[in-house]
Amino acid sequence: MTLEQRITSNPEICGGKPCIRGMRIRVADILEMLAQGVTEAQILQDFPDLEQDDIRASLHYAAQRTGFERLAA
Repeated sequence: MTLEQRITSNPEICGGKPCIRGMRIRVADILEMLAQGVTEAQILQDFPDLEQDDIRASLHYAAQRTGFERLAA
């Protein structure tokens, strides 16, 4: 499963907001927890159905939505 495939949207789940693999765990919730300093380990412990790639997929999803071109270092 690719990172993009881990993010789903279904009008019947969380009002169509992007979620992780059809579960009722929104991408925005994952991003907010990370922004507040919650570690990946803590998130995975609190949400045992999540996988580390789900967190990476959330970050990838957010990065793709910024609209910025990737700059070479």
